[in-house]
Amino acid sequence: MPLTLTGTRELLARLGHSPKRFLGQNYLIDGNIVRKSVELGAVAPGEAVVEVGPGLGTLTSALLAAGATVWAVEKDATMAAHLRATLATEHPGRLHLIEEDAVAHPIADLPAERTAAFKIVANLPYAISTPWMDAVLGGPLPQRMVLMLQQEAAQRYVAEPGTKQFGAISIFVQSAFLAERGHKVPASCFYPAPEVESCLLNLVRRPEPFVFDPAVKRLIRECFQQRRKQIGALLRHKLPDGGGAWIAGLAAVGLDARARPEEIPVAQWQRLHA
Repeated sequence: MPLTLTGTRELLARLGHSPKRFLGQNYLIDGNIVRKSVELGAVAPGEAVVEVGPGLGTLTSALLAAGATVWAVEKDATMAAHLRATLATEHPGRLHLIEEDAVAHPIADLPAERTAAFKIVANLPYAISTPWMDAVLGGPLPQRMVLMLQQEAAQRYVAEPGTKQFGAISIFVQSAFLAERGHKVPASCFYPAPEVESCLLNLVRRPEPFVFDPAVKRLIRECFQQRRKQIGALLRHKLPDGGGAWIAGLAAVGLDARARPEEIPVAQWQRLHA
């Protein structure tokens, strides 16, 4: 059973633990959202599922109840000890927990033999959402990700060209994943309640996902750090031909060297690899 507000407070008191803001410890207290996360993830028995920041184990319990084998990464020592003493003991061999930083271990040290088909279902600590996502996009890629995120971060991931939210992370995410219907989550679903809006983002791996070379990713990030500059000026000294061949391809989408980074569609950025 998902922990209620009262149950969460009582358990934290027994553990002598106060939620740490810098770790993004906002615990889910709404059973409907926990069930929705598992439902959107289409979690089936025997599947490998990665969870980030399992905390008190509310979502972890639901994933295990659905029959998944869970690889989880938890930075907080108190939470990790609690999970080892409870869920790991109750489900021997089905909860693999590491006490590490999720950005350095984005898929919780999932064994190589399980990376061909796995999912990520997580209530992400909001402070690490973008660096963690960037690490995940380096591969291996999950089949699906159902992520509780700050709404602002989710909007950046799915933003369209021509909007102020569109940036480098939008390009990287959309090149590898398609966004399916998500779910808005009010602050009252957490304890303590966050000061930002949240949502469940549902991402499905593309049939042919595109993964950027690290050097190209750096170039794209540099362009968006000066997003108000024209692309011709930005690339003049960054590519061997000054970006001439790539810029010529902008004509096909009605743009030219005067275009700004945020105006250029995802598919055109992918051609920087060519």
